[in-house]
Amino acid sequence: MQKHIDPKTVALQFNDCINNRDLNGLLDLMTNDHTFIDTANNSFTGKDKCKMAWNGFFDAFPDYHNIFEIITSKDTTVIIQGHSVCSDKMLEGTCLWTAKIKGDKVTEWRVYTDNKENRILLGVT
Repeated sequence: MQKHIDPKTVALQFNDCINNRDLNGLLDLMTNDHTFIDTANNSFTGKDKCKMAWNGFFDAFPDYHNIFEIITSKDTTVIIQGHSVCSDKMLEGTCLWTAKIKGDKVTEWRVYTDNKENRILLGVT
């Protein structure tokens, strides 16, 4: 039986790839049916669509990175509290994220606006 990596570790590896603009690393950590959902509820599903989206994002915001402050998990869902740093002020500030992990890969990466409703939804204080 294969031993799986802790879901929190997988989420941290995924974020390291974001912070390092490592597109190949992101793709290696995605399931084939990976979905990315942003704060406006826009979503991209499938590695090819996510590859194009992340590539465009990295080109548009080369100094963007996330700083995680609190990481918890419920089964295979990782819940993250922290903030983003970027010269584009629209992308800077506190955020919430979830990462759904399946077999040591990220099947969904979602970014939430850090507000009371989303904190209640995610069960964070």
